[in-house]
Amino acid sequence: MDVFKRPTSWNSAEEAQFAEVPAALPKATPAKADKARVLLTTDVTIEGYAQQIALRLYRPEGANGLPVLLYFHGGGFVRGSIEEADAAGRFLAERLPALVVSVDYSLAPRHPFPAAPEDAHRAALWALARARAFGGNAKRVIAAGHDAGGQIANVLAFMGRDRGDVKLAAQALFAPMLDPSLTRLGDEARLGSDITASECAACYRAYLPDAAQRMHPYAAPLESLRLAGLPPTLIVTAQNDVLHIEAEKYASHLIDAGVRTQVVRYPSVSHANLAAHPAALSEAVRFFQCCFDAGAS
Repeated sequence: MDVFKRPTSWNSAEEAQFAEVPAALPKATPAKADKARVLLTTDVTIEGYAQQIALRLYRPEGANGLPVLLYFHGGGFVRGSIEEADAAGRFLAERLPALVVSVDYSLAPRHPFPAAPEDAHRAALWALARARAFGGNAKRVIAAGHDAGGQIANVLAFMGRDRGDVKLAAQALFAPMLDPSLTRLGDEARLGSDITASECAACYRAYLPDAAQRMHPYAAPLESLRLAGLPPTLIVTAQNDVLHIEAEKYASHLIDAGVRTQVVRYPSVSHANLAAHPAALSEAVRFFQCCFDAGAS
């Protein structure tokens, strides 16, 4: 039986209905992942850029020296939560294994750019300071995310490089949103995409209300001319997704900049379903393990 729930699509509501839905945050609880391994979850709250934000930590019981994986949920910058990222968080914590820090970053339009990436950066600094208390190794920090979360994970790599305080060993971007100009989208009808150009545009309008922001490298990674120094990158795309073209174009830019990059596209998979697609998550596990084995940390 598939242990993953179907991800909630973020494109079912109109732009006017964008709103944040606070997650119910229980205390630390053990969750049985399988017969051999028990995962512990812990919920904490930290100061974010514009408000307090929640983090949910997943870790195998009794494990130490774990890599720290910062994970960012999808939702087009305007919705989504750590609840919806639960399947990915559990999978990665168990299979890598890792201390997964799932970040409930601030959402637009209430908190537009740069709140989300600044929240990501603060979460990373918190994780660096507190990793050891939860069995993590602050010298092996990686990031991953889906959809808007894919962009946020990538922008965290930019910010850490530019500010010199967060060094990612690797990153995995699942169907990332990278181009506010929307000039490199696929044909939604031909692809049978579950998201459309108009829906992507509505999300970007909420997240980047100032048009000038849409060329900022922390908002439009595909337009950045400074890609050197980014960590090894896995880009995972879905065939039935208008965003797969821009993501694969970004991969070519990273390769041109000398960044070690792997690209995988999954056929007959939609944008939403990629977030918890077992094969895609397994590929991320292999990629991260290879980066560690190669001394990328």
